[in-house]
Amino acid sequence: MGSSQSVASQDFAQLKNDLLLRAARGERVERPPCWIMRQAGRYLPEYHEVKNGRDFFETCRDAEIASEITIQPVRRYAGLLDAAIIFSDILVIPQAMGMKVEMVEGHGPSFPEPLRTVDDLVKVLDYEVDVLKELDWAFKAITLTRKKLDGQVPLFGFCGGPWTLLVYMTEGGGSRLFRFAKTWINEHPDWSHKLLQKITDVAIEFLAQQVVAGAQILQVFESWGGELSSDDFDEFSLPYLKEIAAKVPKRLAELGVTENIPMIVFAKGSWYALDKLCGAGYNAVSLDWLWNPKEATKINDGRVTLQGNFDPGAIYGTNENITKKVEKMIKGFGGGKQHYIVNFGHGTHPFMDTEKIRFFLEECHRIGSQK
Repeated sequence: MGSSQSVASQDFAQLKNDLLLRAARGERVERPPCWIMRQAGRYLPEYHEVKNGRDFFETCRDAEIASEITIQPVRRYAGLLDAAIIFSDILVIPQAMGMKVEMVEGHGPSFPEPLRTVDDLVKVLDYEVDVLKELDWAFKAITLTRKKLDGQVPLFGFCGGPWTLLVYMTEGGGSRLFRFAKTWINEHPDWSHKLLQKITDVAIEFLAQQVVAGAQILQVFESWGGELSSDDFDEFSLPYLKEIAAKVPKRLAELGVTENIPMIVFAKGSWYALDKLCGAGYNAVSLDWLWNPKEATKINDGRVTLQGNFDPGAIYGTNENITKKVEKMIKGFGGGKQHYIVNFGHGTHPFMDTEKIRFFLEECHRIGSQK
């Protein structure tokens, strides 16, 4: 799984804005912190300039370029974003497990050799993963980015949820029917659990080592959670999400990390699981835009911080409409002064107007700061 590593004696600058960390830990704050999933990426013209036609994963693996892309939105929206999230991808865990992943322009991620037979799966299960070696580039990018941020805002590390990664590894990419992933869990549940456990073990080490490298908060993206039935979510997703929440802090302690590192879980579309996710051991639960904030707040009952859940599509509308929806959202989450982080209910789109996003962030600050 990778050799043990003590905390690097990095000379990181003191954090100037810890609003998001305080909110994630459940403290009362002066206004709700703001960040956006996929805030670093394709909707920014400066992203395309820096990427300059390079392959997506080649871009991720270049620490200098990845750090620049991570910081671009923080620079563009100076004072409006309360966190940076490292420019990377959830599919680096399958890569670390010996699988080939390509990013096909206009199509998305592709696995040339997906897991379709038990023999395929056994090869992945038998593959010895050295997280520090396989994902060394990811840790270098985090350390460099943390140094370049110079304490402006905290830096997110992240990983994909085990079920979501199983989907990509078996389907060979994104899917609409989820034929192969559903075949695995329904025809070979035992083998599916073996794969999910291996992914979970790698995820725990990967998340912990991201903190050693400089990440100050973590998020787990169970992006395909909503493709499972409630019963299947309880069997093939929730136990592994809970294990990650329980074991990352223990691994961090072994690695000499003494800080309290907040953790967020985002299980898109898993509306039936919110009550369970609020009790899964994470500091915060991120919500997609399908949720009514008041209903989610009622279910949560003050247990954890909630994050979200602005409909990204509303960015295509008028400023007046954005203001109205921001007001309703923040009010729905109780005014945002405790147990709330502003975010989209999913990521940005490539076609979004950067100035509309600026307006959204400004309105979140203005409305969130009101008494």
